[in-house]
Amino acid sequence: MANEKHIVVIGGVAAGATAAARAKRLDPTAKVTIIEGGRYVSFANCGLPYFVSRDIDKRSALILQTPEGFMARYGVEVLLETRATAIDRAARTVAVDGPAGKAEIAYDSLILAQGGLPFMPPIEGSDSDNVFRLWTIPDMDAVHSFIEKRGPASALVVGGGFIGLEAAEAFVARGLATTVVELTSHVMPPADAEFGAMIGRAFEKAGARVITGRSVKAIRGGAALLDDGTEVPAELVLVSAGVKPNVELAKSAGLEIGKTGALVVDEYMRTSDDRVWAAGDMVEITSRVSGLATRVPLAGPANRQGRIAATNALGGSMRYAGASGTSVFKAVDETFAMTGLSERAAKGLGLDAASATVHRYHHVSYYPGAEEMSLKLVYERGSGRLLGAQAFGKEGVDKRIDVAATALAGGMTIHDLAELDLAYAPPYGAANDPVNMAAFAAQNAESGYAPTVSAEEAWALAAAGEASIVDLRTNGDRRKAPVPSAVHIPLDELDWRLDELPSGRLLLLSRAGYESHIALRKLIGLGRADASNVSGGELSLELVPGFVRELETIDR
Repeated sequence: MANEKHIVVIGGVAAGATAAARAKRLDPTAKVTIIEGGRYVSFANCGLPYFVSRDIDKRSALILQTPEGFMARYGVEVLLETRATAIDRAARTVAVDGPAGKAEIAYDSLILAQGGLPFMPPIEGSDSDNVFRLWTIPDMDAVHSFIEKRGPASALVVGGGFIGLEAAEAFVARGLATTVVELTSHVMPPADAEFGAMIGRAFEKAGARVITGRSVKAIRGGAALLDDGTEVPAELVLVSAGVKPNVELAKSAGLEIGKTGALVVDEYMRTSDDRVWAAGDMVEITSRVSGLATRVPLAGPANRQGRIAATNALGGSMRYAGASGTSVFKAVDETFAMTGLSERAAKGLGLDAASATVHRYHHVSYYPGAEEMSLKLVYERGSGRLLGAQAFGKEGVDKRIDVAATALAGGMTIHDLAELDLAYAPPYGAANDPVNMAAFAAQNAESGYAPTVSAEEAWALAAAGEASIVDLRTNGDRRKAPVPSAVHIPLDELDWRLDELPSGRLLLLSRAGYESHIALRKLIGLGRADASNVSGGELSLELVPGFVRELETIDR
């Protein structure tokens, strides 16, 4: 056909597959070709760990489409095991090398969707036959086959991010003695430290060993050597130390690369060449929260970007609004989810950020099956603008984070969240949902009605001798989890023991922050303007790294 448009898509997973299918739906007369360097197209890479764990027992379930299926359903040509080696932007051609040999493919519009590449840190012995990554179907097959044929007793996971922890969970499920080594101070580095600690505890409870603040220097036989000289069992090693954008082809073609190291695109997913679009893990996008360039290597954004890139490659004007980085993760028997900025990230960007943490049941406590969950809202002081949220627990976590993600998209504040009319019935929630309760706590702190410090701030103040912790828990709760050097006055005894309160600044502590709020209002009414509530109470305080050890050295 003389006027037939040719859309060439480089990369056939997530963004690429979505773009190709979308292009053909928009213009059935267009010729659409996918160039994919691997052996599979349109596979569910997010599901790979769950095949290794045997939660998914059919390998075929992960292969979403085949070349034959793409042609039969959409009329899209797929070239597998074909590598794009160069882009001639002036001639509008892509040089390829594959089973059919070398060739040049002409395009009217080009969509790059090459994703990311797993980073391999410099580890002696990383080329051993027991060292793997988990990025593609062949990677998954190799790990599964190694477990089935070699029967390793131990596994080491290098890297405590999403893929590494999902792999660790899979190894635990397969009965391997599993160790996770993470270079940063806590697993799940995008999260704040207390949530990283919760995730680490979940894995330790399942039998895994979690080591943070360390790196792997060498892999020798069935063991690995850490940078502090520790040796850990490692008959099977999986390296998941981060992902870098796959931009070498784009860079060689002279396309603009951003400060993050990813490919620059505008709001239409167009690159610095007006005939080339891009989507997925290889691109630099705008954060909905900070407004800054960022990378969000997640499947949801990648698929939406692919849809937009295809639309615009065919003459459309669909805009991409950016991403909040909303994610959810199964931590063995519990769930972690987050959206937007962590408190640490927000402060690192220079924002005047504060947070409110609550530990609440996911539905009313009197209805059977209530599970406690932790929810943290991060917001901007003054404006009250929501900046992010994190949650952890057995039930209801994804629901609350999806609410927060929607609020971020709408530019909502803690005051808006306090007034949200969320669904309630005893089996599903509470009259005041955890989202409402966290927003109430933030409002109370912001207005000065109930001055609040985070658990981390409380640790720093107490450890420096600049404030005294007043433990308002019952004798029973205190015995279960004592806080060394704290002054213990149960809430119900506070009225007649006021003279026992220390002079100077007071940090009021209860199990989860509620009883200490009651005490705070009493003390403020009595003129103690130097009192603050510890957000999240002892449940948050015990997660602050080194808190008890450091506090024990304080001489009261």
